[in-house]
Amino acid sequence: MALLEVSDLHKAFGGIRAVNGAAFSVAEGSVTSLIGPNGAGKTTAFNMINGVLPADRGSARLDGVELIGKRPHQVTKLGISRTFQVTRTLPALTVVENMALAAPTGGVRALLGSKVLEREREQALELLEFVGIARLADSKAADLSYGQRKLLEFAAVMMSNPRLVLLDEPAGGVNPALLEEITSRIDTLRHEGITFLIVEHNMELVMQLSDSVIVMAQGKVIIQDSPAVVQADPRVLDAYLGVA
Repeated sequence: MALLEVSDLHKAFGGIRAVNGAAFSVAEGSVTSLIGPNGAGKTTAFNMINGVLPADRGSARLDGVELIGKRPHQVTKLGISRTFQVTRTLPALTVVENMALAAPTGGVRALLGSKVLEREREQALELLEFVGIARLADSKAADLSYGQRKLLEFAAVMMSNPRLVLLDEPAGGVNPALLEEITSRIDTLRHEGITFLIVEHNMELVMQLSDSVIVMAQGKVIIQDSPAVVQADPRVLDAYLGVA
């Protein structure tokens, strides 16, 4: 059963068609990867699904509820969380405070100068333990390594208890040991019922972890199928290398 259904999605920047009629689906409880060469439209599609960018036209439905036209906080309330290519932690705040900001009402309370609620701290500590950095809970985010910030951001997206997590380049800039940790966490959460849609360039990770792979090129989806079928499709080689 599809949890997310995207159809006829379009976005242009001036004369450039970044996304040009993209259509794909994400099955509930799956790990689905969205791949393609640079400029294929992957992150732009992400940004429209979670409300960061308005779509020119098209549809993206989460369990039948239209997402296009909604703002990011509204999309989050419906059950979608996401990470970004560049981590967005706030360096002056502690790790726990960064986690609390990702809670459903955390951002609003932070603007009002409120402290972290006890229930949010408890949830944050559980998630930080899950990703292996609970010992850093009261450290400033500025003092974390790049890999630790990646783990913090991964933990933070779970604060809203999402049904669907959008991960933008989770393997970007991380060492093999940390990547193995992130992969293990994704696999654990998938078996707990969380659905993942991942934009990723690391093909080893994609083929190891994915139930389904979507390939975009020039703003369009050229194939969606199992990793084995996608690997063998000549259109994929053509999209990446310009040769069939």
